[in-house]
Amino acid sequence: MILYGLKNCDTCRKALKSLPNAQFRDVRADGVPADVLAKAHGQFGAALLNTRSTTWRGLDAAERVKDPLELLAAHPTLMKRPLIDNGGTLYLGWGKDVQAALT
Repeated sequence: MILYGLKNCDTCRKALKSLPNAQFRDVRADGVPADVLAKAHGQFGAALLNTRSTTWRGLDAAERVKDPLELLAAHPTLMKRPLIDNGGTLYLGWGKDVQAALT
């Protein structure tokens, strides 16, 4: 199981604490593999972008209309976190539904 997130994100820390066997990958330092991003975008669509983040608010209108995969490649912190890859099954966020499925 691989957890993609930010090391200073409280939600990612909670998820990592509850999933002691998960490998953590910091999206700022390591990025997310293109194939995982493409699969996540196909599964979650627009929900993959965190439009409430400070990174999103810092983008101008021209950048916001770009392809989401291009945006995530250029600004990995725009991804909603955590993105959890559990052997090919992807989960987004750390809501009660994800917690129930993984713990």
